[in-house]
Amino acid sequence: MSLIKEHSEGLDPDADYDEMKRLARHRDPSVRSSLMQRSDVRPEIAYFLACDPSPEVRRAVATSVATPPQANLLLARDPDQEVREALARKVAKLVPFFGEDERKQLQRHVIETVEQLAKDQATRVRALLAELLGEEEKAPREVIQRLARDTDELVANPVLQFSPLLSESDLIEIIDASCPTGKLTAISRRHGLGAQVADAIVETSNEVAITALLENHSAQIREQTLDELVERAAKITAWHAPLVYRPQLPTHTAEKLASYVADHLVSKLQERKDLDSESARRINAELHRRLSARPAKEQDSGDDDGLKHALTTGDGALARSRLASLSGFPERVIERVLTSGSAKAISALCWKAGLNMSTALQVQLRMAGLSPSQALHPRADGGYPLGREEMAWQLEFFESLAK
Repeated sequence: MSLIKEHSEGLDPDADYDEMKRLARHRDPSVRSSLMQRSDVRPEIAYFLACDPSPEVRRAVATSVATPPQANLLLARDPDQEVREALARKVAKLVPFFGEDERKQLQRHVIETVEQLAKDQATRVRALLAELLGEEEKAPREVIQRLARDTDELVANPVLQFSPLLSESDLIEIIDASCPTGKLTAISRRHGLGAQVADAIVETSNEVAITALLENHSAQIREQTLDELVERAAKITAWHAPLVYRPQLPTHTAEKLASYVADHLVSKLQERKDLDSESARRINAELHRRLSARPAKEQDSGDDDGLKHALTTGDGALARSRLASLSGFPERVIERVLTSGSAKAISALCWKAGLNMSTALQVQLRMAGLSPSQALHPRADGGYPLGREEMAWQLEFFESLAK
């Protein structure tokens, strides 16, 4: 920057422009990059630098708000992925600041660039765009629709879980189109999910997605649907805890659950404040009968054992909380990894949490809903099948979300 100031201060506009052109051809890429830090950089200079042979320079152009629309669109097709990622961060951050009067300007100058990035061949570019626009009310609807239907769950899931621009009919259409587990789970976790969408999820019989639906206390689940799930849950341990903790649980549902869930969950049912006195008495009697016949005290005993306990009892909330505690990631990032559909990313998360590969396999199967053929399995010696560098690379994107 000092070199530019040295040559530009005190010059008239024409001389200053000539100096910009000279510096734009400087053999040092850092000097060319520094031009984009100037607030008075000419559009034609920025466009010229958008074609610079140095990725460092083109990243500077992609980052600058002074870059003209034509140059942004050019950079959206840049061969360097980091250039396109830098551009995605910039244009996505511009979207919330456009008011209704400026929508036409946004349509002309930003949307075309965003649409191009939404079709990017690199998953990480599309995923970055999805993360940045996933909760944005002013995001282009066409782009949100494309991202929501992306074949890569790392891209689609943030939009499916958070975008306010997806209607119930959009969600049901996506569910009906042979939606994979990760996408179903992301939809199941939407705040305020409607009863029709909840029914569509239940009709898939996807145990992982239904578990997430039951854990979503803001989701509307019809009493008839809940009764159906309680009948099926006797053989599905993962649903026990989410059902016990559901708000506004009907009395007959609570009593039915008390007949088959684990002792500590019967105890939780007994503590509910929404039970009438007779139901509370019957549940209390059931708990005392069990404790008299088979007293037990459940407790955690170490990292892997504690997580295995949560998996065995079907307590998904506890399992995610434990993964967050052990890995250092916030729970929102844990959910992103678990719903990514990536066995490598999930295994890398477990590795970061200090868990053994046997437990990582259970996390893939029970929490992420991967099939045995999709999951990564331990090596012959029980270790992780991925190298440390590969696992660190897998976590790089998710670590950026935690910042």
